[in-house]
Amino acid sequence: MAAQSKDTSRYTEMRNSKALRDYFIHDKFEAGVKLSGSEVKSIRAGKAQITDAFARVEKDEVWLYGAYIEEYSYAGLSQHAPRRPRKLLLHASEIRKLTSEVETAGRTIVALRMYFKEALVKVEIATASGKKQFDKREDLKKREQNLEARRALRSSR
Repeated sequence: MAAQSKDTSRYTEMRNSKALRDYFIHDKFEAGVKLSGSEVKSIRAGKAQITDAFARVEKDEVWLYGAYIEEYSYAGLSQHAPRRPRKLLLHASEIRKLTSEVETAGRTIVALRMYFKEALVKVEIATASGKKQFDKREDLKKREQNLEARRALRSSR
């Protein structure tokens, strides 16, 4: 019997491209998200954005703000609010680590990507510190130098 191929349309992933450009990323965490059924179906359809998403620790709980999950068209009367705060599910030790980094080091918590892990929706969050304008210019210079080096290698072959 032949092995079944995975349906790639079922494995959607949303990325926050602004996060890597605007922040230095320090520690990463994988968190579950408390969602309603219509939100999960909308994410599975690829109708979510986390470009402006960030997290806060409030009363020993972590909340995700700014994530946009479009209303599911077939949900009927039980629609969800597209930009409501969503609870992130983390271990207590991870929450303590996040709290200490935010309070002592002055870092922020940003969402890097949202994806499915088997049937569960997960969010990869990270502690981050903001980049200045000259840091962004240095990143652009490094990227340009790497691109030129690759072009030179291709042309020499």
